[in-house]
Amino acid sequence: MATEPILAVLDLAAVEQRHTVRCGTFSDYWALTKPEVNFLIAIATGAAFCLACPRTLAHFPWIMLLHTLLGTVLVASGAGALNQVIERNFDAQMRRTARRPIADGRIATSRALAFGIVLSLAGSLYLALAVRPAASLLALATLAGYLLLYTPLKRLTPMCTLVGALPGAMPVLIGYTAAMGKLNAQAWLLYAVLFLWQFPHFMAIAWMYREDYARAGYLVLPPRESSGRFMSWQTVVPALALLSVTLSPALPGRSSFTYTVGSLLVTWIFAYFATQLATRRSRSSARRLLLASIIYLPLMFLLVVLCRG
Repeated sequence: MATEPILAVLDLAAVEQRHTVRCGTFSDYWALTKPEVNFLIAIATGAAFCLACPRTLAHFPWIMLLHTLLGTVLVASGAGALNQVIERNFDAQMRRTARRPIADGRIATSRALAFGIVLSLAGSLYLALAVRPAASLLALATLAGYLLLYTPLKRLTPMCTLVGALPGAMPVLIGYTAAMGKLNAQAWLLYAVLFLWQFPHFMAIAWMYREDYARAGYLVLPPRESSGRFMSWQTVVPALALLSVTLSPALPGRSSFTYTVGSLLVTWIFAYFATQLATRRSRSSARRLLLASIIYLPLMFLLVVLCRG
């Protein structure tokens, strides 16, 4: 039972018996927070906040925005650290993740566990006190969905991507709630954009490192004979669906020529790279789609914010 992802957290000596564990450096703890993921989370949260506050620069609640970003990133950082605690034994089996601080033995599991818990609790408490309790509850729901549902499901079913995309799109709801105090159609459309974006983004990663995932026992893709078809559907369909979502009349800026042309252009380019991966199924096409996905999300949210009414 100790090999189960969640229960393995209790086996704090597992990694330490295989490595000479150190306390870790600042860069090790920084890596635990998954800063590259937090960058995109901050962009999504900030864009939703700005969309919910269509005010002039002179009256824009900059301090509240900073509070929201700080609290959200703290919770996300804690989630990243706790995820690595849960998956440390599996990370050690993958070339892509073997050098992570816990898997490599640079940070003791008990220290990483405490670090993740402190960040998660501090971030949720900060959101409750400095922003809104509703934003804190959404952040805690995101944390629970990520750690208790998505993380263990990666070893059980390829549908883990669908389950993980639900909490993965929550940062826009946190940002919107922080600014407005409630959710409306615009908030849910932003949620849909982030929800759909995750499928091509993760399928690119899953295809690039499919041997690694299989070696560690992850089922992010089905068995070999059907993995290509599964990846193709989960890549192309969500990318094309983004076209209708981003042009929805409920999004601000829909009547703007700049927004219409810009969103069509960046989404078509994103869909093009998604189609390339689905048809070629090569590592190079997956790498190009991954890069396109990282560029697409900030551009799309920037268009939404700049072209709002």
